Amino acid sequence: MTVVLSFIIYHLSFLTAGAQTTFTERLQKSTTGQGNVTIHEDAEIDKLVNSAALTTPSPTRPNAPTTTPGNSHPAGTAGTKPASVRPAATPDTIDTHKKMMRGGVKVNGYRVQAFAGGNSRQDRMKAERIGNDIKSHFSSVPVYVHFYSPRWICRVGNYRTYEEAHQMLVSLRKLGYNQASIVRGKIMVQY
Repeated sequence: MTVVLSFIIYHLSFLTAGAQTTFTERLQKSTTGQGNVTIHEDAEIDKLVNSAALTTPSPTRPNAPTTTPGNSHPAGTAGTKPASVRPAATPDTIDTHKKMMRGGVKVNGYRVQAFAGGNSRQDRMKAERIGNDIKSHFSSVPVYVHFYSPRWICRVGNYRTYEEAHQMLVSLRKLGYNQASIVRGKIMVQY
């Protein structure tokens, strides 16, 4: 309902931009064969709604609602989740978002597990915080924050040998992650 109303409001503002009637007057106008609209609103709301309706929108709308991927409804409308917006990374900041390795192959290897918590929101936030901290110290090493039921974990690196993983384990323990341990599993390597 709100999507349809927003669509109508947007398009009516283009059609009647030259007219000097207010939006609420245009909306309440009787048209043969259609229903009637009655609006009861405060003077402040009337001022906000009608002053915005009289201005013509610019062709490029910088404040246009974003859509979620695979969904044509504007973000924040009923039935949809707002699209997450990532700020652009500046050169002096580290992008801590997941990067996919292209052309990688899964093989048996080792990672260093820096954190293993529970399944609560606080544990997720702690795992992400630890992952971001490790990424700030070792920007070239991949950091993985995942939910492996029933817990949130933070693992570091893709090491083919135990010795390589042990070097990272020592480095993480120097940073204060005394609970860190080496775990065996599938890793991604580049050939």
